[in-house]
Amino acid sequence: MERKNAWSKYAKDASQVMAFAEGYKRFLSDCKTERECVDFFIAKAKDAGYVSLDEIIAKGGKLKAGDRIYQSNKGKSFALFNIGKAPLEEGINILGAHIDSPRLDIKQNPVYEDTDQALLDTHYYGGVKKYQWVTIPLALHGVVAKKDGTVLKINIGEDETDPVFCISDLLIHLSSDQLEKKGAKVVEGEDLNVLCGNMPVFDKDNEKEKEAVKTNVLRLIKDKYDFDEEDFLSAEIEVVPAGEARDLGFDRSMILGYGHDDRVCAYPSFMALLETTEVLNKTACALLVDKEEIGSVGASGMQSLFYENVVAELIELQGEYSEIKRRRTMTNSSVLSSDVSAAFDPNYSNVFEKNNSAYMGRGLVFNKYTGARGKSGSNDASAEYMAKIRKIMDDANVCFQTAELGKVDAGGGGTIAYILGNYNMEVIDAGVAVLSMHAPCEIISKVDLYEALLGYKAFIKNA
Repeated sequence: MERKNAWSKYAKDASQVMAFAEGYKRFLSDCKTERECVDFFIAKAKDAGYVSLDEIIAKGGKLKAGDRIYQSNKGKSFALFNIGKAPLEEGINILGAHIDSPRLDIKQNPVYEDTDQALLDTHYYGGVKKYQWVTIPLALHGVVAKKDGTVLKINIGEDETDPVFCISDLLIHLSSDQLEKKGAKVVEGEDLNVLCGNMPVFDKDNEKEKEAVKTNVLRLIKDKYDFDEEDFLSAEIEVVPAGEARDLGFDRSMILGYGHDDRVCAYPSFMALLETTEVLNKTACALLVDKEEIGSVGASGMQSLFYENVVAELIELQGEYSEIKRRRTMTNSSVLSSDVSAAFDPNYSNVFEKNNSAYMGRGLVFNKYTGARGKSGSNDASAEYMAKIRKIMDDANVCFQTAELGKVDAGGGGTIAYILGNYNMEVIDAGVAVLSMHAPCEIISKVDLYEALLGYKAFIKNA
């Protein structure tokens, strides 16, 4: 059962598709960390008239239909709500996505010198092919928290006047042994050291000091960015590919950039609520979380109590809170776990099963189940919920397709779906097909991005 190419809807006029993609490209280029994503969401939400939940609580306010609320969690995860007419106990229509992406993290004691080179030691985050991260321009994004309470924002390598950084690779002339290794071992995790300096400092007699290159780098960091070596102990600095997202192809139909997984779902989820100005029947939520790439753990991950606590606060603001109201709200909610799917790649067709693959350009992708080895770790949506979603999409003329993550036993993966399913919610994975998933630069089709927006809007209005 082949699904039609979504571009056919826009054969006469694709201007809306292209315009939405421009906004997304700007977001993808500017927001390469979860903190930067949350800063973006807060600024956009405020401009659109959303009010902080904390502000409402502080003023002793109450919620009513039509209110637009946001809440940040430690600057790394975020929830946006359009309050509907129905009581919260009837459930919330949730668009859940994640805003963390595979990357390298600077260690807490990172700066060292070896043979007149200054380097930064890293620990990779999420599932990466380590060999893909060598010899490409890299940037440093993050924060440095100082003991006096100051938090410095770091963004080095994106402005055209900035330096960039790099991880070296072994030259082909000396690579005979390296090329015999398996792909997982060609570059080891402890070899992902970021080159950051080569110029030493000298004493007054022009003698090179001990660890003179490292000393010079630390002096430059202090002079330009105002933090010391010890401040790395309380820093969160991420190493990401430098440069902007770009149009791909003669037809400019695709986008090449870092972090499509999962910002290509997070952005249209956020925009679906922002662009829905009418008062909905049921409350809608865009829930955009951290740490999915490492198991949704920690205080900013989906396994935390953040969302549950926010729901409790909303119930309190609508009237008298009770535990049973919170439980009813959770169990009566419906969710699109908005995460990316593996796009069929003709260069690697042996790991895909064509009849059950996602294809670029054929619209929003629904994965009834993900997981691995017999659906392990999967949510596996019910047939009834799948039928409901099909009707919503067809009624709204949304191009969609269904898929699995490659051939059975070829691999596998998971999303936040099962965590929300633990609350007895109806959940299905729904996202955009991505080529080169988890690589430093990934590829999506602009029409799939736009169909995701339309699908998410249809869901929050009709689920």
